[in-house]
Amino acid sequence: HGLRNMAAPLRFGAAVMQSAVTRGLFTSRLFSSVSTATTPLGDLTKQEPSKEAPSSLVKDESAKDRILLEPLKHPDFFEVKNLFTMRDLFNAKVHIGHKEGCWDRNMYPYIFGARLGVHIIDLDKTVDHLQHALNFTAHMAYRKAIILFISRHRQFTHLIENTAKDCGEYAHTRYWQGGMFTNATIQYGEGIRLPELIIFIHTLNNVFEPHVAIRDAAKMNIPTVGIVDTSCNPNLITYPVPGNDDSPDAVELYCRLFKEAILKGKAKREEMEKLVAKEREEKTKKDS
Repeated sequence: HGLRNMAAPLRFGAAVMQSAVTRGLFTSRLFSSVSTATTPLGDLTKQEPSKEAPSSLVKDESAKDRILLEPLKHPDFFEVKNLFTMRDLFNAKVHIGHKEGCWDRNMYPYIFGARLGVHIIDLDKTVDHLQHALNFTAHMAYRKAIILFISRHRQFTHLIENTAKDCGEYAHTRYWQGGMFTNATIQYGEGIRLPELIIFIHTLNNVFEPHVAIRDAAKMNIPTVGIVDTSCNPNLITYPVPGNDDSPDAVELYCRLFKEAILKGKAKREEMEKLVAKEREEKTKKDS
């Protein structure tokens, strides 16, 4: 009992320290020009902040404020509502859930009804939740956050890894080692950086249990986006998206939408930085 009582505060202290390190390093990528590629999570956590000298644009506080705050003034700054329609979701079989006897009661608000013993997901709610999830993802990409795709379904491993690679982010589709978030400072050393957003294409692992990373992300206050089928628990997901997570057509649709949202966010960031830099240059010439 004495050893357990001593270990508890040590674990809590490590979690608090990691949370502080994550918050401190969050801004390191906001104005960094270093792009990322798909790498193992161990390499991700060892990534060092950019050592490049800050540009004059970074030093200008008004320019930083404008770049970061401008997207918040618009409800759909990245136009993610134009990425898909309800017909696209229907054709991809997003509305088809699991059998009536295999469901999580927390999914009740998202179920439209049942047909031939199979639950049908309410696509009106799926459209609304998916738009919010894509909008949040685009905002995080715009702020140069580290985004991590997670899935444990082997048949979609290559698809999800290629999706992350195409948009310059990270993916983890293998066995999840416990404590990779909550015990990161002990496993990987001090000064590590955790992802700022996690996208769960599947929220269950290959033995139909909730993925451990969902619980760990909630403990570390890392926002999450997750596809939740009728057999999943959406309570710990920041942005749950009710939908079928077994159909290949549906999974391909999710990957395409999240990739386009991330690329839109990054493209808008480059556009805003060039626009602000051009205006500052013109202003400097005018003043001189």
